[in-house]
Amino acid sequence: MNRYPLWKYLLILVILGVGFIYALPNIYAPDPAVQISGSSASLKIDQKAMDKAVAVLDKGNIAYFGVEHDDLNGLIRLRQQSDQLKAQREIQEALGGDYVVAVNLAPTTPDWLLEMGAGPMKLGLDLAGGVHFLLEVDTPKVLAAEYKSIQEQLEKQIRSERIYGARVTLRDNQLTVVADSDADRMKLTEFMRSDVPELQYERAEESGKFIVRARLSDAYVREKEDYAVTQNLTTLRNRVNEIGVAEPLVQRQGRNRIVVELPGIQDTARAKSIIGKTANLEFRLEANESTLSSQKESYPWRDEASQRRFGDNTVEKRAVITGERVTNAQVGFDQDTSQPQVNITLDGQGGAAINRATRHNVGRRMAVLFIEYKTKSTKYKDENGEEQTRYEQVPEAGIISFPTVQSALGRNFRITGLDNPQEASELALLLRAGALAAPMGFVEERTIGPSLGAENIGLGIKSVQIGLGLVLVFMLFYYRVFGLAANIALGTNLVLLVAVMSIFGATLTLPGIAGIVLTVGMAVDANVLIFSRIREELRDGMPAQSAIKAGFERAFETILDANLTTFIVAIILYAIGSGSVKGFAVTLAIGIVTSMFTAVMVTRAIINLIYGGRKINKLWI
Repeated sequence: MNRYPLWKYLLILVILGVGFIYALPNIYAPDPAVQISGSSASLKIDQKAMDKAVAVLDKGNIAYFGVEHDDLNGLIRLRQQSDQLKAQREIQEALGGDYVVAVNLAPTTPDWLLEMGAGPMKLGLDLAGGVHFLLEVDTPKVLAAEYKSIQEQLEKQIRSERIYGARVTLRDNQLTVVADSDADRMKLTEFMRSDVPELQYERAEESGKFIVRARLSDAYVREKEDYAVTQNLTTLRNRVNEIGVAEPLVQRQGRNRIVVELPGIQDTARAKSIIGKTANLEFRLEANESTLSSQKESYPWRDEASQRRFGDNTVEKRAVITGERVTNAQVGFDQDTSQPQVNITLDGQGGAAINRATRHNVGRRMAVLFIEYKTKSTKYKDENGEEQTRYEQVPEAGIISFPTVQSALGRNFRITGLDNPQEASELALLLRAGALAAPMGFVEERTIGPSLGAENIGLGIKSVQIGLGLVLVFMLFYYRVFGLAANIALGTNLVLLVAVMSIFGATLTLPGIAGIVLTVGMAVDANVLIFSRIREELRDGMPAQSAIKAGFERAFETILDANLTTFIVAIILYAIGSGSVKGFAVTLAIGIVTSMFTAVMVTRAIINLIYGGRKINKLWI
């Protein structure tokens, strides 16, 4: 009685062995570091830039080691975590705005563990530090573009209906239509009623003129603003997912703001570069003799080779399509020149628009305009004399390609004229992730240093140690040998919990540590139920071996019911919660599963090894 078959012992050993291996990377603390990358993919990190960064650290007496770099990133490991923010600030000032310098945690996990796919748990923003952005969507620009589009529709209608003397003006988000007769005004108001129903308008007569003043309805304005924020929210989420940031937080705040938090600071430099860069494409036809001077614009070239090749850079103001119509973008290479290119796929509306534009303009050139909104920061003093930072979005536009339309284009075509594969990859990422419905500006940018996270980790570990220590002492004192078995199972439970979180890439947060502390208590709770049941059976005169068997079997249903209800609560918390609540729910749910295994199977395996298959006169319980 109370003897496991060999396969059960082997199964337990295999599970525990795998658990120890995948939990092991968490004992290798990462090195504090600063990471350097270019603000654009075309800027390479060379030895000169690294030497300049190292010189800054030498001058500031900041201890470092392990300087390494490739074309895209540079990494300098520091001796002290407290030096990270100082090193980041001074290196950023020395290298200038062409580079992005971010604090980082450089992994120290041995290669043999990495080859097995084992890695440490990801840490949340409160533990590992990271980057916090607060962005504001420029919704007035969305409304301005909508009013401009309606103005163009009305002007087109005036020309098609040959309503002479009528004109449309736009000022302070109000359209004013002036006609010479009431009949002409009626034609235009009928057009607005049928084709632009979102307008609210009123009629007036002044100085013999028939006037219509129109504004977008409040409901439509709110709808357009919500669309812009929602589209930007989706785009940012897609971009964060593309660059592989673990457990990001991207959520709306208020009417027109978006919060982006990037917990864990692995490769944050690239993340900051992509998040901070709002870019789009516009396809515009080349200006010709028939283009009015008021409808022309000139843009610089993004590289000298294109300037020498094409020369002129004057295009029409009106865009044929924008990046909003792009459904897919993949990097490829031109078969003739082996130069990088981006293969574009448009949605149905975009394909139809570019087909119409190119069908009637074969032989005319079409510019691919890359518009990048860069955030510029300026220092100023507020009314209290304290220095503050103001962030402003400044557009920088340049033509990256100016090919001649050889035939009518469809949904699929390609963009060439890019400098290198990295730039092509970055452009494809931005387009694939989606276009921004409106420009965004940085209202707040905050780097949460890992030094605060280290303090939180220390306090969290201390709380687990205190809770675990008290539980171990109580179980050992109150349940003797059985308590020792429960303590061993409890230790393996923590190892398995850490291993499962590492395997599945779960993020550990400060509330998650609270979930681990709770798991410690819940894990021994199952053993307390089992041991109490064994004591009851012994008091009723049942033999020792039978009492052990009955205690484990009869308490199992109660343990299952209690843990199942708690597991359901954890799932609900994860489903409806956000941020820290999810972190707590994750550790709680995983802890319930691992504690069920260790409290029932591991504890009984130890008890079976001690008491199983032999005559017992007295149980130490």
